[in-house]
Amino acid sequence: MSGSDAAPDARVARVVVGVSGSPGSRTALRRAAAEAHHRQAELWAVRAWQSPGGELHARRASAAPLADGDWENLARTTLVTTIREVLPDGPSVPLHAVLTRGTPGRALAETADREDDLLVVGAGHRGHLHRALHPSVSRYCLAHACCPVLAVPPSPLEADLAAAQPPQCVATAPGHPTLHQRGDTTPPDA
Repeated sequence: MSGSDAAPDARVARVVVGVSGSPGSRTALRRAAAEAHHRQAELWAVRAWQSPGGELHARRASAAPLADGDWENLARTTLVTTIREVLPDGPSVPLHAVLTRGTPGRALAETADREDDLLVVGAGHRGHLHRALHPSVSRYCLAHACCPVLAVPPSPLEADLAAAQPPQCVATAPGHPTLHQRGDTTPPDA
């Protein structure tokens, strides 16, 4: 096929979702998978992580590199485990699992960097103390994302179901994601 016969370089639609392992993010992941299926888009599950005390503290602490590896591994485990539990049969669309260092809101807004992306975030019930200590990821995304943002309220049954069911072991199965570091956009099957 000659260069003039080639189809124009079309970008694949993407649905980006934040995955922290919380009940709200689990509900958001479920909704994002449904949206990606409906739109025939790729699903990008993003887990942001930081050192305790933030990046400034990590640069000043002498033992930070060792602790950083532990925090990164915990974030990786949370991302993969949450995807496997929420989507046990694997998604019906291509999935990219992205692990990135930084604050969740900024990581999500930077990943969903195209106007035609859809960014899905969990919007949970938060008390006054929690709001004061932890900035709202959904508010950050609504203010800074360049694409539409879907804030998904938590399921009222999510906490009840989690309390009633013991944790389950899920075996690795075909169709589950291959983990990518931020910036690595190679599809899992490539």
